[in-house]
Amino acid sequence: MASIHPVSRSDWSELKAPDLADFEVMASETLAGLPDDLLLRCGHVQINMSEYAPDDVLDALSIDDPHELLGLFEGNGLIDGEDVAGTGRLPNRIWLFRRPILDYWAAMDETLGDVVAHVLIHEIGHHFGLSDQDMERIEAAADCGLD
Repeated sequence: MASIHPVSRSDWSELKAPDLADFEVMASETLAGLPDDLLLRCGHVQINMSEYAPDDVLDALSIDDPHELLGLFEGNGLIDGEDVAGTGRLPNRIWLFRRPILDYWAAMDETLGDVVAHVLIHEIGHHFGLSDQDMERIEAAADCGLD
């Protein structure tokens, strides 16, 4: 029988919350683990980190609590004709918001790496033109072992 040892205060006294650079490492590791054909279809999507979504983004999405938005896809997804070159068009971007992700992680029974990966892959889904409802159906089917 395995014994459970409580974590002492000294084990935590030197630890700090992961910073934006740590989040970048977790996102890079997630991307490195994706299939090559999926990465190729992602094209030149920029992955950005920020503490929170800007107020104008929250206002545009009618979100009052900045902790409710963990990530965001900005741009024209593949379904919107991303392959068509556009002069002066901003690049497609995925944003990961550190503080809301940390708050979500603290309230759930998941690893931080899993939460970051989930948010990143969810936003990549938006890049491919999938809606939140599409992704919920895909996740539900995967949870049930269906294809």
